[in-house]
Amino acid sequence: MKAKVARWYFDEWGPLVKGATVESFDRKLDDYLNSNQIPLIVMAVDGEKVLGVAQLRCHEMSIYPDKEHWIGGVYVDSEFRGNNVASSLILKVQEVALSLGVKKIHLQTEKLNGGLYAHLGWKALEQVNYRGVDVLVMSKSIKR
Repeated sequence: MKAKVARWYFDEWGPLVKGATVESFDRKLDDYLNSNQIPLIVMAVDGEKVLGVAQLRCHEMSIYPDKEHWIGGVYVDSEFRGNNVASSLILKVQEVALSLGVKKIHLQTEKLNGGLYAHLGWKALEQVNYRGVDVLVMSKSIKR
């Protein structure tokens, strides 16, 4: 499963990371194999098939050292898009974050209108160009 996720990440974001390889993404995923501490990865699975993934991580964007907790790496296999997998992953990451004492989460998206995140109650903070890509930075306070 991890190798598949590494391939997804490399195909999606590899061109943005200097010197990236599938193997470097695979090694980085080792840091996320936690269940009760950050960083961690949440997977949507059906039997042995991985439908999608999302991460809870710290300090994703170096230009925001004051913003600690982030959702990132949200990816759904093209075969399963449009089936609420991404929404379920995001909600699960929020739930896990809250269980770990996190009160506010941030994210960046290339959907400059907020896309799915806006529909899930995320608030836009600002649009920036980060690593040569225009992104919208958003945040959400989470509570029970």
